[in-house]
Amino acid sequence: MKHLLLILFFFTLPLSSYSQGDTILFSEAIKIKFKKYKKDTALAYRKGDIERGKFLFDSLVQHRLAGTRFDDFQLKKSGGGTLKLSKVQKPIVLITYASWCVTSKCEIQAINRLAREYGKNVKFVVLYWDKKHNMKKNSRKFNRHVTVCYAHESYKNDAPVVAALKHTLGLPTSYYIDDQMRLVTVRRCGLQQYAKKVPTNNDVAMNYNSYIDGLSTILIDRKLEKAAVASN
Repeated sequence: MKHLLLILFFFTLPLSSYSQGDTILFSEAIKIKFKKYKKDTALAYRKGDIERGKFLFDSLVQHRLAGTRFDDFQLKKSGGGTLKLSKVQKPIVLITYASWCVTSKCEIQAINRLAREYGKNVKFVVLYWDKKHNMKKNSRKFNRHVTVCYAHESYKNDAPVVAALKHTLGLPTSYYIDDQMRLVTVRRCGLQQYAKKVPTNNDVAMNYNSYIDGLSTILIDRKLEKAAVASN
């Protein structure tokens, strides 16, 4: 109990100087004592303490990042043009990947299905941390209901989004943003089923359900149905 109170104190104290009427940007909130968070999580994972690493991540999200105003990033779309997040005017699921990070086929199928079913109510955006030519092949795996974008350190104007998202919480990570540009939660992406070359219905369903849990935080006025998972 004492350990939990100390963790909560660590994460909530830095934001206490802001009144309820103030709005702090995500990119500013993530900087607060981030070096300590990074050091603590790195130590936890080196020791093989996965539960503590997850606890630190969840605490950071819940007690420091949730409720911040998400930065109005302007992202380059794989098909040309740009996407300014504030112009979306509906909830956003922003999922970050990289072309060198092996993405589960099951997860992509789940995202495509979710975007097809809920695309009228929420914007699905996949952001690759890569140069355009590196992510082109991967972008074609997503259907037309998913907006695929990219950002890279070498590109002009990409420094803010790279610094705020890639160099902090890493990838693959999903950000759930409401229609007022408030960050509701941050989660690690789907279940990442690498072992099987051909995905089973169960694998797709489990990844689907993982994202449904996140969607339920930004589509609270809608009933979201989980996919049936067959028991073995």
